[in-house]
Amino acid sequence: MKKIGLVGLALAVPAGLVAVDSGRAADAPVKSVGAVNCRAPDAPYKNYDCLDKYLGDGFFERLVNYYRLEWGHPTAPSDPKAPPSRRAGWPGQPQTTPPMPFTEWPYGGATSIGVSRPASVDSPLMVALSNTELGKEMSDAHVQMYGWVNPGGNLSTNSVTPGGNWPAAYAYSPNTATLDQAVMYIERVPDTVQTDHVDWGFRFSGIYGENYRYTTTYGIASYQLLGHNLTNGFDMPMMWGELYIPNIGEGLLIRLGRYISIPDIEAQLAPNNYMYSHSMTYGYDNYTNHGLIGTLALTKNWFVESGVSIGTDTAPWHWGERINNPLPNPTFPADTMLKDPGAVPSLAAAVRWQSDSGYDTLYITADGLNSGTWGYNNLQWLGGTFYHKFNEQWHLSMESYTLSQRHVLNELDPANAAVIAGNGFPTNPTNGFGFNAPNLAQCGNTYAPNCTARMYTGLFYLNYSPNPLDNISWRGEFYDDMNGQRTTVKTRYVSTGFGWQHWLSPQVEIRPEVVWYHSLDANAFNGNFNAAPNGGLTILPTRNYEYVASADLIWHF
Repeated sequence: MKKIGLVGLALAVPAGLVAVDSGRAADAPVKSVGAVNCRAPDAPYKNYDCLDKYLGDGFFERLVNYYRLEWGHPTAPSDPKAPPSRRAGWPGQPQTTPPMPFTEWPYGGATSIGVSRPASVDSPLMVALSNTELGKEMSDAHVQMYGWVNPGGNLSTNSVTPGGNWPAAYAYSPNTATLDQAVMYIERVPDTVQTDHVDWGFRFSGIYGENYRYTTTYGIASYQLLGHNLTNGFDMPMMWGELYIPNIGEGLLIRLGRYISIPDIEAQLAPNNYMYSHSMTYGYDNYTNHGLIGTLALTKNWFVESGVSIGTDTAPWHWGERINNPLPNPTFPADTMLKDPGAVPSLAAAVRWQSDSGYDTLYITADGLNSGTWGYNNLQWLGGTFYHKFNEQWHLSMESYTLSQRHVLNELDPANAAVIAGNGFPTNPTNGFGFNAPNLAQCGNTYAPNCTARMYTGLFYLNYSPNPLDNISWRGEFYDDMNGQRTTVKTRYVSTGFGWQHWLSPQVEIRPEVVWYHSLDANAFNGNFNAAPNGGLTILPTRNYEYVASADLIWHF
């Protein structure tokens, strides 16, 4: 069978849909509204009343016709009777989707206040279901079900498989094609545009694919990554409920459950990112929290957030759980030790400012703050993001932060060899960490039993959008893993790359890119520190650079 690339697949499938639909429509009676032939191409864009007649009646007919209708357009047909999607006097909408991954400058822990309406996601699946009893009941309840499938692949200068592209993020194995993620959401979005009644929302999400390794929380199906190092796995990175109270300030939104951690330009979910690969800045920080967080709009320009969670990337039921310590030592001196020292009450706080025009936003964040004792991913995050829109074609996104963990076991100390062999620390193989255990630190004092591990990073994306269906991103970053605790290698990194995001419709996006990475102080690429369980085999890195060319396809439903 002849192979076709992602672009060929993206073009061939809709062409087939058009051909099938054209054959079916040829014998169908012409349906019209006034003088408009509602079966004509783009008819609902000219007269929205044509939409149902254009789509037809059956589930598959409507599904095919909706993809066909939006093909080549940057938006869905506009309903002139739809209520306002933005609160009057609110800062202007900075971006559109397509071609950007967001319409509002990102902030975490909340549905965007003042700009969110129920059932507002443009979903072919919901359109296809709308004539069914299930679809009508979901519509009445303002509940939507939607998602996407995201395959991709890369060509790399590395050769070690799997894992040779590490520590590049979201491009784990070189010269492979993979299912990065298949995602389903079921959600209800609270109406935060209105200000006259309390509203509520929720989201349940599921993800399957290679990208589960970046969302895994210790204690929630983590045996897939930590016990078996599976290439593909399943996770549920978002399971939360929300309550929106409009008469406190300009609106208060409270979220309870498991949610994406609040910092960062990027996110785990493919459509929320400029490029296919992720920066190292995003690859090694906080991912998800379990807890309660509130977002208060003090004014239309100033928002504040505060919350409490049980650590970062750890199950709440690990709080206070203790395990035997077979080899007490200076770092863990008692006969028992916490199963995960990071599973403790932790604070988050943020302040966000946005200009009246919507062109500028500054978001300063602290996340996961507690004693900072070394745990599965007990990261003390301090930093912020800044966004600036120059004009309708150009904008800049920037991020900088620092992370730290305390009492990280020093892998350079000869005395710790017995501690490691005797499992005298929480994240040891007998505690489920056959693979992908948190790294030790390479401390400045060789004979210190432990130290505080730190890192610093700076990241930018410069974006140019020549038209509503295309965006070109230039990404650059500096990442300093001061003790090797995040990436396994103690070194500074620089990387830069270019990506093109091309939308064939609001539902189908392709993202080719090429990125160069360089480790300044040691070889960090073309190795695998998790080639066999329990440290049985380590393939040491052989290169201080790598080039990775990659592309993916995001097909929404």
